[in-house]
This record gives sequence, C-alpha cells and structure tokens, in this order.
Amino acid sequence: MATRLINRQSQPADSEKDAEPGWLKRYVTGALQSISRRACLHPIHTIVVIALLASTTYVGLLEGSLFDATKSPRNGQGRVDIDALLQRGRNLRLGEQTAWKWQVEDIPVMQETETAQRFALTTFVFPDSTSNSGSTAPLGEEIPGLSNASIQAVPHTPNLLSPFSHDSSLAFVVPFEQVVDLLKGVQEIPDPSADEDAVEQKKWIMKAARGSTYGSRRAVKLWITDAWSSFVDLIKHAETIDIVIMTLGYLSMYLTFISLFFSMKRLGSNFWLATTVLFSGIFAFLFALLVTTKLGVPINLLLLSEGLPFLVVTVGFEKSIILTKAVLNAFTETQRQGVRGPNSSPAAAAAALASPRSIQDSIQYAIKEQGFQIARDYCIEIAILVAGAASGVQGGLRQFCFLAAWILFFDCLMLFTFYTTILCIKLEITRIRRHVALRKALEEDGITQRVAEDVASSNDWPRLGSNADSDPSIFGRKIKSSSVRSFKILMVSGFVLVNLVNLSAIPFRESTTTSAGLPLVSRISNILAPAPIDPFKVAENGLDSIYVMAKSQKQETLVTVIPPINYKLEYPSVHYSGLEAGGSYEIEYTDQLLDAVGGRVLESLLKSVEDPIISKWIIAALTLSIILNGYLFNAARWSIKEPETAAAAPQEVTPAPTKPTVPKMALDPDGPSTRTLEECEAILKEKRAPTLTDEELIDLSLRGKIPGYALEKTMEVESMTRVEAFTRAVKIRRAVVSRTPSTYPITCSLETSKLPYKDYNYGLVHGACCENVIGYLPLPLGVAGPMVIDGRNYFIPMATTEGVLVASASRGAKAINAGGGAVTVLTGDGMTRGPCVSFPTLSRAAAAKVWVDSEEGQNIMKAAFNSTSRFARLQFLKTALAGTYLYIRFKTTTGDAMGMNMISKGAEKALHVMSTECGFDDMNIISLSGNYCADKKATAINWVDGRGKSVVAEAVIPAEVVKSVLKSDVPALVELNTAKNLIGSAMAGSMGGFNAHASNIVTAIFIATGQDPAQNVESSNCITTMKNLNGDLQIAVSMPSIEVGTIGGGTILEGQSAMLDLLGVRGSHPTNPGDNARQLARIVAAAVLAGELSLCAALAAGHLVKAHMAHNRSQAPTRSATPVSAAVAATKGLSMTSSK
Repeated sequence: MATRLINRQSQPADSEKDAEPGWLKRYVTGALQSISRRACLHPIHTIVVIALLASTTYVGLLEGSLFDATKSPRNGQGRVDIDALLQRGRNLRLGEQTAWKWQVEDIPVMQETETAQRFALTTFVFPDSTSNSGSTAPLGEEIPGLSNASIQAVPHTPNLLSPFSHDSSLAFVVPFEQVVDLLKGVQEIPDPSADEDAVEQKKWIMKAARGSTYGSRRAVKLWITDAWSSFVDLIKHAETIDIVIMTLGYLSMYLTFISLFFSMKRLGSNFWLATTVLFSGIFAFLFALLVTTKLGVPINLLLLSEGLPFLVVTVGFEKSIILTKAVLNAFTETQRQGVRGPNSSPAAAAAALASPRSIQDSIQYAIKEQGFQIARDYCIEIAILVAGAASGVQGGLRQFCFLAAWILFFDCLMLFTFYTTILCIKLEITRIRRHVALRKALEEDGITQRVAEDVASSNDWPRLGSNADSDPSIFGRKIKSSSVRSFKILMVSGFVLVNLVNLSAIPFRESTTTSAGLPLVSRISNILAPAPIDPFKVAENGLDSIYVMAKSQKQETLVTVIPPINYKLEYPSVHYSGLEAGGSYEIEYTDQLLDAVGGRVLESLLKSVEDPIISKWIIAALTLSIILNGYLFNAARWSIKEPETAAAAPQEVTPAPTKPTVPKMALDPDGPSTRTLEECEAILKEKRAPTLTDEELIDLSLRGKIPGYALEKTMEVESMTRVEAFTRAVKIRRAVVSRTPSTYPITCSLETSKLPYKDYNYGLVHGACCENVIGYLPLPLGVAGPMVIDGRNYFIPMATTEGVLVASASRGAKAINAGGGAVTVLTGDGMTRGPCVSFPTLSRAAAAKVWVDSEEGQNIMKAAFNSTSRFARLQFLKTALAGTYLYIRFKTTTGDAMGMNMISKGAEKALHVMSTECGFDDMNIISLSGNYCADKKATAINWVDGRGKSVVAEAVIPAEVVKSVLKSDVPALVELNTAKNLIGSAMAGSMGGFNAHASNIVTAIFIATGQDPAQNVESSNCITTMKNLNGDLQIAVSMPSIEVGTIGGGTILEGQSAMLDLLGVRGSHPTNPGDNARQLARIVAAAVLAGELSLCAALAAGHLVKAHMAHNRSQAPTRSATPVSAAVAATKGLSMTSSK
C-alpha cells in the first residue's frame, strides 16, 4: 500500500490525467457520476427522502430495543434483561489451579461447572439514600426474596465518589443457579419510609426495568438522566486504563470535529458544509445501526458509547474535504487545461473542451477525478473491518468492526448523494449571492447594467480563496490526503493486530495472571468489550469474604461479579408510563426488507409526529425548504441563469422572416456592393444594418447616417456574438477615421496600421472603459520578484516601457527577501469626495457648517449616504468655509471598488436630504466635486488626512546583504536618503514627494492591474525613511493615499483581471468586502519599498547611469561594446529572484 501511494505521488500530474483509465475505474466512476447526477438534479427530493428514511430509521431503532432493553420481546415490557446483565459481569476463578489467587475466566455465562462451586456476587445501589432528601434505603431483611438461607449478605465495597453521591449499597452472594430468580424478584423494593395511607406508595424500582417512554415528553430527559448515571457508574467501577484510553479517544473525536470545521472554513464555508458532513455521518450511523441490529449482531449503548470515538476516527471526514476541494478546483483546473499550448496532448485538449460550465458539471468533473480514489479507499477500509469482524476475537471487536463496515458503506452512499446535493445547493446560493453582489457593486461604480451582468457572469463561480489550503488538515496540521489515508489504515490495522495478538495469547494467560485480574494485552483488547467493570473496584470486600470461605473449605470456587444494579425511588405509575401506549400501534408485518431499511415505515411515520426530536426536525426541514425555495425564487426574478451543460439537439426551425440572417463572422464579406445608397439607407432604417457589407457601412457612416459612437449598437444582432459584432464595429470605425476627408492626410494610414484590434473582448470595454474604440495598445508586461510580503510570496506585475525598472525592483525584492521579507500595516481606508455648495449670505453658510459638524447633522447625512449603497459606509465629514462657499469632504469605505462613482451617488443623496429636509433650501450645489477631495491632484489634504488606503511598509536588510546584493553600505544609504529624499525634496517645495521614484512603481502596477493611471498623482505620495539599526538597514515607506480597487473600471478587462488573479485579489472578497483592495494596496506599498531600496543603492554606488546606458538604449548594444560595470553584474538575471 505504501509503495503504491509513493509511486502514485511521484508520477507527474499530467501523465496521470492523460493515462487511459482501466475498465474498473470507468465503471465505478460512471456509477458514482450517475448517482450524484440524479441526486443533484432533484435536490429537494433527495434531501426529503434521506431525511424521511433517517427519521423512520430512528423510530425503528427506538422500537428495536436499542435504547431500552426492557422492550425486548423475550423479556417483555418493563422487565430487566437478565442475560445482558450477566454478560456484562466478570467471572473470577479461585482454587489450587490458580495458586489460590483470583484469575479472570472468559467462559460462557450459563456454562455448567463440574467441580467448582459457583456464586454470583451482586450489589444493589440506592442513590441519595444517606442524605436529607427523605428517601431511606431498605435493609437486607426488608428485600423480598432474600429469606432463602443460601443467599448471604456480604460487606459492600465503597468507591471514591460515595461520600459525594450519598449512595448506600447492599451486597449479596447468591448461588449462581438462583441469581435469575433473585433479580426477577427484586425489580421492585418497598420504601421503608413510605406513607401507608397514601393512594400510591413510592418504591425502589430497578432502573434496568424501566418501561417505555417512547412518544412522551419525558423520553429525552430520561435518556439523558440514564446516560449520566451510566457515565458515573463507569467512572466508579471501570478500570483505570479503560478510563484513560476512553478519555483520549473522546478528546481525539472532539479534535476531529474541530478540525472538520476549520478545514471547511479554509475552503470557504464557516458552518453549513461541516454541519452537512456531521448530519451525513449521523444518517450513515443510524442506517448501519438498524441493519446491524436486524442482522442479529448484539449492539448496546455501552458498546456504542465506548466505540463512538473509534468510529468517528475510523470513518473520518477527509473524503468530504477532498471532494469539496476537487469541486472548487474543477473549473480553475479545466481553464488551465484550456489555455495550454498547441502541443498539448489530445487528452488535455479533450479535457479542455469538456470543462464544466455549471456547478453540477463541476461536481461530475470532480467525481471523475477523485471519485474512484475515494471509493477505493472506502473499499480498503471496509475490507479491513470485515477481516476484523471475521476474526473470531471475543469481546466487542467483532461487533465494532461489523458496525463500522456498514457505517462506511452508508457513509459512501451519503457522500455521493446527500452531501453532493447540499454542496450543489450551497455553491449555487454562493454563486447567486456573488453574482448579485458583484453586479450591484459594478452598477454602483458607474458600469452599465449589461456590462455589469457580463462581468458578474464571468466572475460568479465559487472558487478557493487566496489563503485556502491545498491539502486537508487533521487536528489543525496541514497534511496530504494520502497521509490521512495511511493514518487511518495504520490505526485500524493496529487495532486488529492488537486483537490478533490477544487471541494468540489466550493459551498463555493462565501463567501470566496476577491478582489484578487481566493481562495487559487483554486489557487493551477489551476497550470495546461489553463488560468494562473492574471486579475488585465493584466488590473487593465481598470477594475477600468468598476467598476466606473457599480457602477454609479447600473448595474450588467460580464467582460472577455482576455490575452494580441501580435503583430509583419513584411511583410505579410514573416509572412504567408508556407501557400501555407502547403497544397501541403494534401490527403484524411480513415485509422484512422494508423493516430492515425503514423500520415499519407506516407505523413510524404515525409515531414520528409525536416524538419530541422528530417533530422539531420536521419543523426545521419545512423552514429550510421555505427559505431555500424563496431564495431560488428571488434568483429566478433576478434572471440569473446557469449556463447550459450541453448544446441542445439541433432542430429544424423555420426562421422568422423579420430576423436578419448574418454569417457567423461577417468581418470581410466577399464581393462588391451591388445596392444603391437608397437601398442601403432603407435597410438601415429597417434595423438590418448587419446585413450590409463593410464598405456599405463605412460609406453610410462617412455620410453621417450612422454616428461613429453608435456603431457597436448598430452591429448587434442575435445571430452574432457581442464580441464579433463589436470587433466588426471597431474595424469599420478604423476605416471611417482613416477616410475622413478633413483629416485624411494625417489619418489615412490608420486602417492598415499595425495597431491591433482583433482577438479582444470589446464587450467588456463598451459602456465601461472607453468609447469610439479603434483598437488596443499592448504594453510590455514583466514581473518582479518573487517578493515576501507579510509572510507570503508574490510576483509583482508591472507594465512599463522603461528598461531596468522591473530588474531594479527585482533586485530590491531579493535584498528584502534575504532579510525576511516586507511587513505592511494598513493605517487607514477611506475614499473621499468634496462637493462645493454656496449660500446667499455668510451667516447661512456658517450655520450650515455648524449643522454638518454637529452630531445631528453627521447622523442625518450618514443615514442618507449609506442608503445608496450596500458597500459605501460614511466614516466622517470634514468641512471648510471660504466666503459663502462651503466645502464638505465625505470620507467613506467602498468595499473592494475604488469607489468614486459610488461616493458621488451617496454625496448627491446626502446633499439632497440636507437641502430638502433639514432647512437649507437656499443651498445651491455648485459642483459635486469641488476639488476638496482632491482627485488626481497633488494636495496637502491627501498628504495629511489620507485618501484611499494608507499603508506603511517596512523591511530590515542585513548589512552583508546590503554589500553583496546592493553593492553599497548602510551608512551611505542612510546619508543618501536624508540628503536626497528628505532635504532635497524639502528644498524643492515637494508635497508628498519625499521619495526616489515611487511614481514609477505605482504607475507600472496600476496599468498592469487595471487601476486609473491618472490617480498615480496622489497614489504616489510617499516618504521613504532609512535608519541604521544595529548595523543593519531599516527602510520604510509611508504612503497615505493609495487609490486602488479590484472590481470596476479597468479591472474587468481580461488581461488586467488575470494580473489580479496572479496576486490572488481579483474581484470582491467573498466573506469580507474590501479585503482584496486592501491587500492590493499592501502589495503596491511593498513593491515601492523594493524600488526605493534598489534605486537608492544604485545612486549610492554610482551605478544608475551605467545601468541605464547598458539596458535602456533603443539599439541593443553588443557584448563587446557594453561596459559591464558592477551595477550590470548586480542586476543580471534579476527578472526572476528566489525568496529565502
């Protein structure tokens, strides 16, 4: 197994995917895909059916005497199961063969002994009978059935908790053949302190003889009470090693639950998916428990309580995590396959064509990739458990393995039905929410509705977060999925091995006995045994009495120590309540298969309504169904449609005569125009312009019949995609501009110029980024780094035409990485807009200023502003008065958008409320932007108060790195920074320009990531500081006004969004809006830090001019003509650096 796992891990991923799957894998994968497809196509039906089966199974288990042994048909209702009680006892032998030392005997309970005398030692426990509660324990002679002389009272054995529990106990030694009659006779013991004149007297009633309370409100309460009592008894009488091991087991189980929630949280779900996994496991447990009990395998609550931790660890949750991660990665993986080069293998090309177009397709793809491995792991684990069940080892191993095997079987079914259904619904809801949020954010940022819808449709697919783990985790540690499988296999194999060793050690137990009772291996194997009591903790004093008697008589003796029997003082009518009602629905049935699967479905359905747990489950299911249907109904209203999974079968449909028929790509229709100008104008008026040739359209546009700005709208037609129509419009516009008579001598070359226009998605440009489009300008794009920023590595994309810039930033990144990386701190986040309003007199303007600055004014303006957007939240207002002009500076958060349009809309609404509702109807809005923002201008207010994101980045560079990488020294750099960036900038009267070249880095990143390049003016505000820190260089940059966004504007373009993807910040943050934009600002500041460090080092060493002459010449120099200076040597190969 380990060798196969290692070999599989060492194979390349591509070769594994390209390999032809075997027939078994194809068959199993196809079956799993078919099952999950049917479940996902009808999610509500799947959930309802599984919930119904689980509910009826739960009811069937209650009726099948799992939770109440007194309902066993052989014992009758309200009677104790004596056989089960004796099975939990411990058999001890004493005689000459054991050297007169107690020895544990594993023999059948009712087996006859020829020579040894056999006794049963039983202990009756009466709780709270020594306190002041009024209850009194009966004396030995008051117990019925003890008049027989062969039954002797012996001293009871107190436990450590007796002084606190106020219990009293009675212990008796009974000949084994009389123990059954004794236990039947002491199910009820009269209370000595009971009032004889009362209508009904309380009695001490054996808890094991409690009647059924099914269907009553007391069921859960009594079950919890009994569970607590059993737990206390376990602590009192169990062996110490059992208690320690079970404590560790339960601790591991709880850590497994916590690990599940943390793992799902890293995959993007805080609650629902982890809860679904738990419900899936519970359902599998119920189904397996019913099948196990119906097949005659004895299972009781004690075995379940002891085996539960091992069941949880055995079943595990890593398969659900692996499947979830595979679904989330499916779309990204197939996109990566789709962009492979022309030399890709045929299998890779086929996979690219089969990329999932919907969430259901993504689930099918994930099952295709991981389904067979998951099913194989289930089969391996089930096979190991079946071997354990067939081992023949005494104790609870066989029952545990048999039950665990069925749990794994049903857990596999639940994974590919119930869990995939919930996962599909969860991802669909997430997609809808992401789609709507992104579309509204784009519309608030000024993008047209159609473009916003297109962008949202291409970005609404749920995907792994930037900080998602690539592998599932266990107990908080990140490990590979193969390690999880190996851990589980080793754990189960070790458990079976221990029991096999225990089996082989049976012949040698007689020689290894001690007065403690059990050999070590036997103790370990008895973790799941149905009798965990320590006989010497339960009845040590009684065993001493028997020891004295047996040794004095020289008689071999066999003693069965029965677990303590607990009593409870209550009225018989209350204790046996439900016995009569318990049989009201008893019916004869013959369909055993239906009973095994559903547990008397009709009867269970009738009773489930009365059950306190099932009734609440039904209410919760109905509520969830209503919420889900309402949400999906709203999604239908929002007109969000999931892409078709496959093209519909072609059908012959007669096209309507009014619809134009255009070739799929009519960019260069063949043949000259044969239509007259009047015919072309008539076709244009009929809105069939796309049927005209390019030359006819160009002629109409030159004549003014088609406005240049309306070409895109004119070209749109149903038979052609928007990209094709807009590309044709761009081509026609190029020809129109080139042939315009007034500019012909200058623009005549545009039509045939090298300006590219093909293969571009103009659908994202139209109505959002540019008008009168004639093509696009490709710019060189490089990456600096990788650079460690706040503990993570990033490649920094930079679009520039300045040579050496990317190489210089890479050199700075290398030096920063050598010192441990850059650390960033975000000190502010708020975009601003500063409108200007005027008033007739100065006193009115002053009154308005006082009102806006007051708490009342701030609250009213904030409420009005916040009502216009789900993301924009007004932080505060700042006012300034100049004559009768009042300037109001709004500062607000904008989510992940840069947010100028969002703020403008909010400011306009706030000013309207101020004018119409707050008594300032004489206010006149001069301009929505009064340059008090201030946008795209170098201003002191942005430098002092900040605008956008305010970030400080810092790094410490060791002195030896400064010398080896930067070719300088720390004192020289500190002096240069003071003289150049601080004093020199102050001498020049700089405002925010206390840096070497922050604008260079900011502009290059802005162009690469789709930011507004004009906002480089205020975004480049930066002060660079350097200090000598114990011989090392401490450098920091403070940038108070970085204006960036990750949605809206140029970020919607494909190339720019790809660069945001490279940084892991594309689109809006799924859980905390604004985090992506803030992270981008941190990256910008860190990149500026690298650029500042490298340039200052080059200036200090005198390498700047030489490096530019070598790398930034228009004509490429030859090797012999290039002066290879130290600067060139320092920067060679710096386009890619390694992080440390």
